[in-house]
Amino acid sequence: MLLEALSAFTSAMPQTSVGAAATGIDPNAAALAQMGFRQMLEQFDWIGWTCFIVLVVMSFTSIFYIIWNYYRNIMINARMEKVISTFWSMPSTADAIRFMEEQPRSEPFSKIALDAASAAAHHQANEGSRLVEALNRSEFIDRALRQAVIRESSRLETGLTLLATTGSSAPFIGLLGTVWAMYQALIRIGASGQASLDAVAGPIGKALIMTAIGLGVAIPALLGYNFLTRSNKKINARFDEFAHDLHDFFATGSRVDGVAPKAAPAKK
Repeated sequence: MLLEALSAFTSAMPQTSVGAAATGIDPNAAALAQMGFRQMLEQFDWIGWTCFIVLVVMSFTSIFYIIWNYYRNIMINARMEKVISTFWSMPSTADAIRFMEEQPRSEPFSKIALDAASAAAHHQANEGSRLVEALNRSEFIDRALRQAVIRESSRLETGLTLLATTGSSAPFIGLLGTVWAMYQALIRIGASGQASLDAVAGPIGKALIMTAIGLGVAIPALLGYNFLTRSNKKINARFDEFAHDLHDFFATGSRVDGVAPKAAPAKK
């Protein structure tokens, strides 16, 4: 009787568990061993590969723009106060403009000052023309400064749209890869007729890796976007302040509550 009951219990066990028990291998450990990253890549179809490649490209481009924008903002902040103070400390406007022309092409404050000086010189050179009748000196310089500030502010935002897009869409791309991989895994499980832990955990676990990859791409992009946006706001505030002082000087010949170059704006 005892032998017959043991035989019936053994025959009722899942074949995978019996095989694992016979070989001394824990079926749970075998299932976990099939949940690796390499096994996930081996079972990708074209949809899985598309999601994975898109996430990889998003990750590398996000890291590139974060590092590049961070380095650029550090350089702007390091030179900002020196460029502005040196401009106002020059003995003449011609020397101040010459100093701004010597600045690197990536330095934004010099470009704003040069646009203001160019607008003032152009308006002065066309006195008596329709230009002067249509726009007075203050309005003409103000328009040039607004365009310069907008241009330099737009350059600061290079890559921020991509970071925002990556932060918002990468989790959904990873989720799409997960859903599709789980769908295919369930089809294979149904076709095999096995529903034991080692048959289910491996495919489902590999599918969930795509969600983790999506989150791993999105979180750095979102943090980088927030940090760079905050850093850009500080620089944009200095743009506006410097542009206001430039407008006062080139429109009236003196800086409000400050020391300006002694000579009048030079013609260019």
